[in-house]
Amino acid sequence: MAIASFSSSPYPSATLINSSLHSSSTDLFTSCTLSSINIKPKSVLTTTQTHHYHPYKASEFGGSWKWRTGVSFFPSILTKSKDSEALKEELFSTIAPLDRGAEATPQDQELVDQIARKLEAVNKIKEPLKSDLLNGKWELLYTTSQSVLQTQRPKFLRPNGKIYQAINVDTLRAQNMETWPFYNQVTANLVPLNARRVAVKFDFFRIAGLIPIKSPGSGRGQLEITYLDEELRISRGNRGNLFILKMVDPSYRVPL
Repeated sequence: MAIASFSSSPYPSATLINSSLHSSSTDLFTSCTLSSINIKPKSVLTTTQTHHYHPYKASEFGGSWKWRTGVSFFPSILTKSKDSEALKEELFSTIAPLDRGAEATPQDQELVDQIARKLEAVNKIKEPLKSDLLNGKWELLYTTSQSVLQTQRPKFLRPNGKIYQAINVDTLRAQNMETWPFYNQVTANLVPLNARRVAVKFDFFRIAGLIPIKSPGSGRGQLEITYLDEELRISRGNRGNLFILKMVDPSYRVPL
């Protein structure tokens, strides 16, 4: 992540896991919009008398018509659930060796993005900002954000420990937390733009988790939550970056 990019400071640049104090448009773990998903309506069966209505079959019995079909009229919830579990396993195994994205090649990034989009297409939580599943502390597993990864720096000057992001939708607060070696933090207020996108306004940075610094006001961004379930969150920011996180503590509360 890199918390606050002060020219006189040895600390990496501060982000609400992805934003830079130097930019008027930053990420909270934020980025590009979801591709539209075209859903074709199912064919509707009419009562036209024919012996060749595919995929349905008709048979005459006692002067009446009976229709037999192998197509289920139940919602495809079970199928979506199976699809999402398989895709999540594929996603986790793909990002595991990529060092949170720092070791990802352009081909790796393309593959991760393809899997993420497949998951987004089967997302069941259409209004994540109204879901309690969003609340709690999330660990960042993968991102394309250079303000987080800081790959241009020597490795010993990058965050090497885990990076967390916490969100509480009831208070509309968010917090990013680095661990080893810098322990920087940043908090922000969230302003809903719709049921899955928020504007992010950073308020305080904490250097080494202790020294509070008020945001100069330029730290802003947007975050869209494109996939959400009990253990996985996929978000995209207004700067085109992808963020993949797993839930670690649903009871965590962001300081007010």
